[in-house]
Amino acid sequence: MGIEALSRGAAMVYFVESLAAAVEVIHENLQSLGTENSAQVLKRDVLRALRSLKSQGVTPDFIFLDPPYQMQNAYRDTLKLLSESKLIAEQTRVVAEHLRKFNPGNQFGKLKRYRKLEQGDAALSFYALEKNPDSDCATLAE
Repeated sequence: MGIEALSRGAAMVYFVESLAAAVEVIHENLQSLGTENSAQVLKRDVLRALRSLKSQGVTPDFIFLDPPYQMQNAYRDTLKLLSESKLIAEQTRVVAEHLRKFNPGNQFGKLKRYRKLEQGDAALSFYALEKNPDSDCATLAE
């Protein structure tokens, strides 16, 4: 998804990956496309990556989560961390790809799911900050 974002004009993409082999593939793909200057690959777990990005003052427009499907706790843990993080701003959208039959959750603090798309065995859940805890987050859909 990050390389697709770069191909569509994203100014900067941060890849978070803990597996060395996957990091190497990401670097190779970025180099082959000539986009390595518009990307930063963080070889670490998501918690350390979030801390690093926060310390850099990063406020992303989109965050795409795609942990291995069998790591269901990783979805909830990461969404909870993001809901408490200073990385998330009003314009930030979080997209979690997951198995269709798995529900990662509707709300994590002020981070609320406002849309879910299903296709085949996969689904995408879209999250954003609630503007007002009593408001309907559906108005955030774009």
